[in-house]
Amino acid sequence: MRAVCLHEQGGIGNLKLDENFADPSPDEDQVVIRVKATSLNYHDVFTCRGMPGIKIPMPMIIGLDIAGEIEHLGQGVSDWKVGDRVLVNPLDPTDPTKGLMGEMLPGGTAEFCLVDATRLISIPDGCSYEQAAALPVAYGTAHRMMIANGGLEGGERVLILGASGGVGSCCVLLAKAMGCEVVACGSTEEKLSALKEWGADHVINYKEEDFVKKIWSDFGKPHRRRFDGGVDVVINFTGGDTWVPSFKVTRRGGKILTCGATAGFDPKTDLRYVWTFELKILGSNSWLPQDLEILMKMISEGRLKPIIDTVLPLEKTADGVKLLEDREVIGKIIITP
Repeated sequence: MRAVCLHEQGGIGNLKLDENFADPSPDEDQVVIRVKATSLNYHDVFTCRGMPGIKIPMPMIIGLDIAGEIEHLGQGVSDWKVGDRVLVNPLDPTDPTKGLMGEMLPGGTAEFCLVDATRLISIPDGCSYEQAAALPVAYGTAHRMMIANGGLEGGERVLILGASGGVGSCCVLLAKAMGCEVVACGSTEEKLSALKEWGADHVINYKEEDFVKKIWSDFGKPHRRRFDGGVDVVINFTGGDTWVPSFKVTRRGGKILTCGATAGFDPKTDLRYVWTFELKILGSNSWLPQDLEILMKMISEGRLKPIIDTVLPLEKTADGVKLLEDREVIGKIIITP
């Protein structure tokens, strides 16, 4: 089969197209799927570069988010049949120690993919392979952070930092679907324009203006004795220099939701804001199968349309990962073998 794989770490340039990679064969309780679409994530950049403490088996086929149809069944697989449309959960819900697809196990940048049947989720009618593949890492993470863990109920004023990327774009869509007032931050006019198209009520170019001062100017400065001013919820998975400023714009009793730290995991903090404004800081880690099932149901019912930036053929996989590394992406990049 054709596959884009990594034979050694060091950078994106080490991703190579192999025209004659060995076809996978299913063992017991496994299936082989014909890959129809796989989406790239910034995690693929880290896989190419190398990550401290993580030894990746080589050669590795990247691509965590995979959608396709079942091509072959291994012995013991009785709940699925050849031709079924399936989304692959990058995490095995029965044994997460098995590792991520596309990192510890061969992923989706190939014509075929070997998958434990426990990872399979049925794709409903009305949800395309490309839309399903856009979901797990970015949209699944966003759904769990905002709704399952964050308890977003709708009607709140929500500030979203890093709003134009994979996770951020889903946060905008989900918040709007719930009737929230969305304040979205981006770094270019192109990204701000896209955020408006997705439904953001207010946009802030954080490269050109201080988002704290902008929030205070537009909605008032949060008051420690009252429950007004600022925003009800801040979604901050950037960390770094934006961490304490997030405290400064959150009203008393408000929430700060996080699922990562793309700009730095060890920022300085100021605990006075936490107790003075009774802030609730809620962390979220990855997703569960039901998050992905809910999202696909929303797509099939026309309530959610994942933001897809670019669809590329298999041989352009390295170009897609490079776009992610250079932050030149608005939404998701999909590879179609």
